[in-house]
Amino acid sequence: MELLEMQGITKEFPGAKVLNGVNLTIREQEIHALLGENGAGKSTLMKILTGIYPMNNGSVFYKGKEVHIKGPKQAEDMGIVMIHQEFNLVPHLSIAENIFLGSEKPFTTWGVVNWSSLVDASRTYMNQVGLKVHPKTPIAQLSVGEKQLVEIAKALSRKAKLLIMDEPTAALTEKEKEKLFEIMQSLISQGVSIIYISHRMEELFQICHRVTVLRDGRYIGTLKIPETNIDELVALMVGRQVTERFPKVNHQPTEVILQVENFSNRALVDVSIELRAGEVVGLGGLMGAGRTELARAIFGLDPVQGRLKVIGSGAANFSGRFHHPQEAINHGLAMVTEDRKDQGLLLPFSVQANLALPTLHKRSTLGVIERTKESEMTRKYIQLLRIKTLGPSQLVKSLSGGNQQKVVFGKWLETNPRILLLDEPTRGVDVGAKVEIYELMNRLTSEGLGIILISSDLQELIGMSDRIYVMYEGKITGHFTRENITEEAFMHCATGGVQWEAQGL
Repeated sequence: MELLEMQGITKEFPGAKVLNGVNLTIREQEIHALLGENGAGKSTLMKILTGIYPMNNGSVFYKGKEVHIKGPKQAEDMGIVMIHQEFNLVPHLSIAENIFLGSEKPFTTWGVVNWSSLVDASRTYMNQVGLKVHPKTPIAQLSVGEKQLVEIAKALSRKAKLLIMDEPTAALTEKEKEKLFEIMQSLISQGVSIIYISHRMEELFQICHRVTVLRDGRYIGTLKIPETNIDELVALMVGRQVTERFPKVNHQPTEVILQVENFSNRALVDVSIELRAGEVVGLGGLMGAGRTELARAIFGLDPVQGRLKVIGSGAANFSGRFHHPQEAINHGLAMVTEDRKDQGLLLPFSVQANLALPTLHKRSTLGVIERTKESEMTRKYIQLLRIKTLGPSQLVKSLSGGNQQKVVFGKWLETNPRILLLDEPTRGVDVGAKVEIYELMNRLTSEGLGIILISSDLQELIGMSDRIYVMYEGKITGHFTRENITEEAFMHCATGGVQWEAQGL
């Protein structure tokens, strides 16, 4: 039986029709994947369902009756709850306080909250999701996986009948992901339905029953998961056959351009690596292995002991340690950070302002910015990187995740780097945009750039790297070429097995 039917949903913003006659049907006790490239309309459709946006045309039927959802509170009261990719939790409040935030009324008498009753009630929902910590624990002390469970417990406290999960595994470890899937199956058995939004295609085949595909704001189709495959879904998403998920072009690396020698700090233990021009070097490992910490230390964001050499011509030569990112930038380094929204972009600012930020000095005279040159630069990168935008003045926060990531790439490419540090560059990015990022990496290495690629996606790491270093607890525990790495050898090193030096290195 259908729990939800959305028929002919149309949504227009000034100058753009973002949804055009979209359909979505969710059955009872079903995990239903919603798939599409960034900008396909998934988020807009869910915002209409949860009452954040009104629709221009269409109908919504819930539990067999037509409904008009006018706000998120009404949606929650109906049992429609969304868990966003960026958690809506208050870090300094406890788990119990977050679960019932905004819903304290049942525990309140004459304006006074009965905290012991609230804490006891929170345990019921925590037990449902297997969260085994004290309800009074502050959110700030929890892991990402535990925060995800708090969000689910919070949704259950709202008596959720339809749960919307947006990229729920994006920052989870493999163990946390398995735990989440177990909880999702348990919720289905309790009568809950789930809309599952993810760019990790393989997950759909592990957990989902059916999938609906959107493209460019239009409904493309709904398929049963056992009756389809990744290649078909990708073709439906992008409107063309994608012959290779990882279109790596092999270049012959040349001279060494970066040497890291004996880097040590609170997160790193005697780490040494090197990078050559025209080469992609992967950094692999499980969460907490020290990969991001190594990139931050190289780029001058965190203090470190040891020595770094940048080997180039003239002013690019350097030996020592960078104490500030500006030093690294001056010597030809650039870094695409792991969290584009917090560390890579100024969300309330325009596409043009973000692209221009690291290189304002190149287009200013006596402190006055030459807007004409800035506009020309912006148009160049919008065209070069195929950034889907209404124009240079569009706010970055209104772009899709993949297009936001392209803006981050553009602003650093304008610095003319020789060495590019990429920390999870395709996280939260759809299949089509991923391929565009891989093709950009190929182009950059063909021009002689060296790239250090950090990725939690092992297939991506193997597919796009020439060599791979594996890290565990801040140490290098493995070093492989693309040809001789195996998943078994990788996991052996990533979980603290004996150090592994591949033959031929």
